Amino acid sequence: MNDQLKHATTAGRETFDLFRLQPGVPFDHAFSQLSVLLGCIRHLTTEAEMENDRKAGSAARILSEMAKALIDDLELGMNKHL
Repeated sequence: MNDQLKHATTAGRETFDLFRLQPGVPFDHAFSQLSVLLGCIRHLTTEAEMENDRKAGSAARILSEMAKALIDDLELGMNKHL
């Protein structure tokens, strides 16, 4: 990560369903949480496909929206620090 982004944080402007991302979360923590979310999404998607599990598919969709909002908010935070 370059020096300009070393102290970058989330913007806290993105929302998904009933939730809003918090501003000021350090990028390293936000990326760690994003990695966990993507792992859960991968697992749930596989379960949904293999077991024809609609609940797992719905959970994966909701977590995908959360991950997308986090990515978008990280981008806003990154642009703020460049």
